[in-house]
Amino acid sequence: MTELMKGVQIHKYGGPGVLNYEEVSRPKPKEDELLVRVYAAGVNPADWQIRSGKRARLKEPFSFIPGFDVSGVVETAGDNVDSFEAGEAVYGMLRNGGGYAQYVAIGAADAARKPKSLDHIQAAALPVVSLTAWQSLFGAAELSAGQKVLIHAAAGGVGHIAVQLAKWKGAYVIGTASGRNEDFLHSIGVDEFINYKKTRFECIAQDVDVVLDAVIRDAGPLLNYAAEQTLKRSWKILKKNGILVSICAEPSTEIASAYGVCGKYVRAQPNAQQLAEIAELIDSGHIRPFISQVLSLKEADKAHKLSQKGHTRGKIVLKVI
Repeated sequence: MTELMKGVQIHKYGGPGVLNYEEVSRPKPKEDELLVRVYAAGVNPADWQIRSGKRARLKEPFSFIPGFDVSGVVETAGDNVDSFEAGEAVYGMLRNGGGYAQYVAIGAADAARKPKSLDHIQAAALPVVSLTAWQSLFGAAELSAGQKVLIHAAAGGVGHIAVQLAKWKGAYVIGTASGRNEDFLHSIGVDEFINYKKTRFECIAQDVDVVLDAVIRDAGPLLNYAAEQTLKRSWKILKKNGILVSICAEPSTEIASAYGVCGKYVRAQPNAQQLAEIAELIDSGHIRPFISQVLSLKEADKAHKLSQKGHTRGKIVLKVI
């Protein structure tokens, strides 16, 4: 008999109303997976982009549980897993969703031990955004000490972690955001703040080594236009051989070549080793996630509505237990 659990599932594409809190089948872990009892799940733009059919369309009919960030406790480990034991607290990034549920099966290679200094709600906010920031700054851009980096949407999920990672690396950090986030961004390490609503960033930022574009897409025509313009105007502030990394859109190689710079696109991939390194940085006080709101699993629709507005500071997290 199939064991059941509570989860949030979609059976068709649409608005937040297609999210159904219902009984779903409890996953069975494979030999190289962990069965994790989920305590909290992070909310990311990818969740509502998939829900609305704007990303990674599935063949209909389908049942899909959103969510790529989880923190919880290992229930059982697959036969080929010797790196974790039942009862250990872990956090990780799921490859194929499934986080909005009481249990998930996650590859042992995609999870790491939860930072000791964080609770599950804080830890669930981290996997996707911290891996995105890490792989963008240190993988794609090869950011080094003394370089100048401009981070767009610096107060957002990816942005606020990227600020802290760049500062830890020894970079000079410029952050763009709305005025209400100025004090917050200075408190987490931004050296120079630009209120994008009052000042065109290219009038201040010049000769930048790295630009990280984390401005949200697919949240409506006006926001999409603003995001496109931000990307377009970012090329001119880079120094020769500088790097523009976007986590939202594929940068034009032709435009990059015309400016004598490089454009790269990053979509985060699960990486247990990087999560373990990030956990060490967290426990040593270099990084701290900011949680804007905690909602129950039943309130996933509300979480999506808030996230889709595109002005969230830090992360929204769903409390499962």
